[in-house]
Amino acid sequence: MSYIDVLKETQNVMTPGSSACQGCGGELILRRVMQIAGNNSVFAVPPGCMAGAGVDGWNFSNGCTAPIHITLLDNTASFMSGVSEMYQRKGRPDVNIVAIAGDGATADCGFQSLSGAAERGTKMLYVCYDNEGYMNTGYQRSSTTSLGSSTSTTPAGAAINGKEQQQKYLPLIMAMHNIEYCATASPSNMADLVAKIQKGLEASKRGFAYLHVFSPCPTGWKFAPDQSIQVARKAVAANLCPIWECEKGVFKLTPNRKPIPIAEFVRGIGKFKKLTEEEIASIQALVDARYALLEKLAAE
Repeated sequence: MSYIDVLKETQNVMTPGSSACQGCGGELILRRVMQIAGNNSVFAVPPGCMAGAGVDGWNFSNGCTAPIHITLLDNTASFMSGVSEMYQRKGRPDVNIVAIAGDGATADCGFQSLSGAAERGTKMLYVCYDNEGYMNTGYQRSSTTSLGSSTSTTPAGAAINGKEQQQKYLPLIMAMHNIEYCATASPSNMADLVAKIQKGLEASKRGFAYLHVFSPCPTGWKFAPDQSIQVARKAVAANLCPIWECEKGVFKLTPNRKPIPIAEFVRGIGKFKKLTEEEIASIQALVDARYALLEKLAAE
């Protein structure tokens, strides 16, 4: 069945309206994850862009038709570990246990509980929509924010020229937890995203599954809202967001033999406008080394 047929035959769990920014990558990711998981699910969304925009809805009405919890910023995985255990003990393993969180609540504040749930093999699907920062509170840098990004806590100016550190590459860290399923995806390739949501849900019946989705943010990154999918597509083309999956320790990389340069990707994105040639070269070196490592892992 094609992904179009899958989307035709499933219903939106999110209600039609949302207060997300125009062009929000996170809203599209949240909507698709919930749609594929369906109403026989329990969702958790910690504080962040999607907790307010995708869950609360409008005028005090619930934003979705399935049970959903707004957890704390740092306990999403541990909270859902308890929910998962409860349904296992009740003899209801068919219920999908799904967490959907931003990079701040995943790579930073929530990493301890995330790593613990992954190490224990908790039966759940954890989805990170990575927009490279704490966008909901004015765009502060996170550990997944790219080098040179101008944020409210790393402003490009006389003192510093944006974020001074390279980004943390969380997907590979999660794969090293020996979990059932780990994958990266992009909203620019909906067929791949839908397939990986399905695989993640299936794997979550056996153990821990993790999906890391690149999520362009026009508001925080300062680009036109109608360019979100194009930015996501260029990130894949530049290997900033390499597409791969790991099932039970076996890596599979979607090849990209002729990547576009990082200099082309950052062009037109406001948060990168102060990047120096040295910083662009540094990001390029990191991206090239990371892709080479993934090629080696996929070849074994």
